[in-house]
Amino acid sequence: MKVVAIQHLAFEDLGCIADVIADRGWQVQVMDATQKDFSSAQDADLLILLGGPISVNDSRRFEFLSDECRLLERRLAAGSATLGICLGAQLIAKVLGAHVYPMGFKEIGFSPLHLNEAGTAHPLSEIGAPVLHWHGETYDLPEGATHLASTKGCPQQAFSVGTHILALQFHVEVRARELERWLVGHVVEIEAAGLDPIELRAQAAKWGQDLERDAIAFLNAWFDQISQ
Repeated sequence: MKVVAIQHLAFEDLGCIADVIADRGWQVQVMDATQKDFSSAQDADLLILLGGPISVNDSRRFEFLSDECRLLERRLAAGSATLGICLGAQLIAKVLGAHVYPMGFKEIGFSPLHLNEAGTAHPLSEIGAPVLHWHGETYDLPEGATHLASTKGCPQQAFSVGTHILALQFHVEVRARELERWLVGHVVEIEAAGLDPIELRAQAAKWGQDLERDAIAFLNAWFDQISQ
């Protein structure tokens, strides 16, 4: 399989997703979203849209977001396998006609997911450990999408469209040993939210390895599903 990942920020990369892809012998191309040329992504067997600190509503200031949305429109209409994480999930929601908007607070740190009935029947059920949240916006559930998961602070944490399109508001990809790059890169946001990097580092030390184990199990289960 050919995988294309669109990356919006250097340190918000594929993380452990890259390990699972490599183990399967799949080819992966990582594209810089700011370069705006997504032509080679249209026919990818799997498209992965990663996170970033900008809003999907910032297309006037960041024109490449409009190019991403046009790419997504074609892939979603075709039912092509697509995984969106954080900003990527919000892009999928927007393209499907849902409203994306500020929550009024930041959800940053590790906390558990609450899976609904549909979520427990989905590969997401492989995730039992607290996941990493890092966002200040949320979305309404798109029409025709299946809601899968929530947290106490944010009802919209995951949805699917059919078996091949999946949007995750949270982060499963981050390896605990690499979180330090996030703590440095997002230090202004962390401080503005009144959070302490020391606490976030402690959370990663406590739950990071369990999350990576569960994330790999989830990814393998979902990759098996979209490969059929």
